[in-house]
Amino acid sequence: MPPAHPTLTDLATRAAANRNRPTYGHDALITCDRLVRIFTTDGTEVQALQGLDLLVHEGELMALVGASGSGKSTLMNILAGLDTPTAGTARVAGHNLLTMTAKDRLTYRRTTVGFVWQQTSRNLLPYLTAAQNITLPMQLTGTRTKRSTHTERAMELMELLEVADCRDRRPHQMSGGQQQRVAIAVALANNPAVLLADEPTGELDSHTAQQVFAAFRTANERLGTTIVIVTHDQAVAGEVRRTVAIRDGRTSTEVLRRSEVDAATGHETVVAREYAMLDRAGRLQLPAEYTEALGMRDRVALELEPDHIAVRPDDGN
Repeated sequence: MPPAHPTLTDLATRAAANRNRPTYGHDALITCDRLVRIFTTDGTEVQALQGLDLLVHEGELMALVGASGSGKSTLMNILAGLDTPTAGTARVAGHNLLTMTAKDRLTYRRTTVGFVWQQTSRNLLPYLTAAQNITLPMQLTGTRTKRSTHTERAMELMELLEVADCRDRRPHQMSGGQQQRVAIAVALANNPAVLLADEPTGELDSHTAQQVFAAFRTANERLGTTIVIVTHDQAVAGEVRRTVAIRDGRTSTEVLRRSEVDAATGHETVVAREYAMLDRAGRLQLPAEYTEALGMRDRVALELEPDHIAVRPDDGN
């Protein structure tokens, strides 16, 4: 006998249980809740983010992907404190990004987040050596710390990221990969809670890109830094445990990679599974290849089963 469909009483009981759950994002390091960013140009409004939801937990190393114009760079600028949301909620390490003053935002950028740009020339001051570039953020915090302490921290980071030999070199004396690894060290100088990177391997060849990503992984594993990387590089996206896709200003799909051990051979393999994202407003972005394969347009039929929701094409009746 097939399982019975849920009754109204069943639905009410489930809804009550869900209402008693902890507040959305209460245990996350980064919480975006129905985040909106609207730009106005020549009297025309453009919604770069349209109610985006995202949770990132402490210690994660994750990637954000999406087509040009999807909103991922806008999201990164908001998380970095370089832009202000129009509406919704955005919290990073206990900081409310909607209510911070200009002074708070400056302190936030110097101490709470680190940022690595795609353009290698944008990350480092050309007239400073690698060591000087790394110690500069520490000096800008305004805390009274011995210069030797700053130098020791810079050397520790350069050794960790395998660019200690670049200590006395200026950016033009380093390769692109070395510049980006020094830039990661600059971003890590003040021990930020979050490291953000916008297409950090975009100007690099595949071999050099692997070296730079290895530096991100080292920072994540050895320092425990939470890292979010925006990338078009599928090789980079495939190296992280979690990849979130953004489409039309909302999170659309998420790929989770888990290690599984074959009981017979003992060999470990990484298994990837893709999920559609259900946002806080109950909206679901179905992958285009699914809806096109079934000819789904305009409206669909929903059926609540005991353990899932069936989505079917409109039958025309």
